[in-house]
Amino acid sequence: MSNTISKMRSDIDGFLEYLVVERGASQNTVISYKCDLLQLLHFLNPGIQRKLDVAGWKNVSNKDITAFSKHMVVKEYAGSTRSRKLASIKSYMAYLHNEGYIDSDPSKNIPPPRKIRSLPKAISVLEVKNLIESTISSSNAVNNLRDFAMLHVAYAAGLRVSELIALKVQDVDLISGAVRCLGKGGKERIVPIHPVAINSIKNYLANSRPKLIKSRKEKTLFLSHQGNNLTRQGFWYILKDRANSIGIASKVSPHTLRHSFATHLIHGGAPLRHVQELLGHASITTTQIYTHLTDSFVRESYESAHPRAH
Repeated sequence: MSNTISKMRSDIDGFLEYLVVERGASQNTVISYKCDLLQLLHFLNPGIQRKLDVAGWKNVSNKDITAFSKHMVVKEYAGSTRSRKLASIKSYMAYLHNEGYIDSDPSKNIPPPRKIRSLPKAISVLEVKNLIESTISSSNAVNNLRDFAMLHVAYAAGLRVSELIALKVQDVDLISGAVRCLGKGGKERIVPIHPVAINSIKNYLANSRPKLIKSRKEKTLFLSHQGNNLTRQGFWYILKDRANSIGIASKVSPHTLRHSFATHLIHGGAPLRHVQELLGHASITTTQIYTHLTDSFVRESYESAHPRAH
């Protein structure tokens, strides 16, 4: 190892000590910074050796860090990983500049990696059916009826988890077949739901909720076994348990039924504007992410059905 590289590693150690002493950084944070900065140094090593200069970090330019950023793209690092590593580098370069070790910060004008929004994951219509019907085999009739109705409503109305667990009894119109919910920013919307979902709610209200409720003052629709409103974690546990029982736990997240609701509507030909209203999206651009799923669905359907597609 050259004297230049040794000195640069020593500078990194100084920064790590600064993080602990001055910033109170945790051990995990320090380890993360160390790995990121040593990776940068390893990437820069051949170039620094060629420069035959003892200036160390002063030799590192904006172009060098940009090249490292592109290198991470080529190596297919996740966007979150690239963001973290660049954040580590920016913090380190700012430290070197503030301490007077380098004349200017070469990372100052390098933008963070553009975040690639992951497509929402949906399960098939059959998997939704099996997920909901998995509640029927439950030995606990009270929870069975609740889960059957709750999963029905989540899928039939495409509700966010926060909207689902916040529903009050009066938010469900059993006559017209609709639910009223408050979305982001307190924006109200009315979502129609099909008769099967309505009947599942009627059954739950008649035969399950009265056995769960502990106080007449409780207005929340779906109750926990303790008689109060379910939490996000409570719903997540129920969903994972049901999904695990039919072997699709790895495909399911708290937003799965909402994403599946939107995807299945668009696959069925529903106009994007209508889906936007049902989901409560403030902007159509948010809903448009589902068009990517539709394109993928059409291609998969074509390739599996067309005799010349193979």
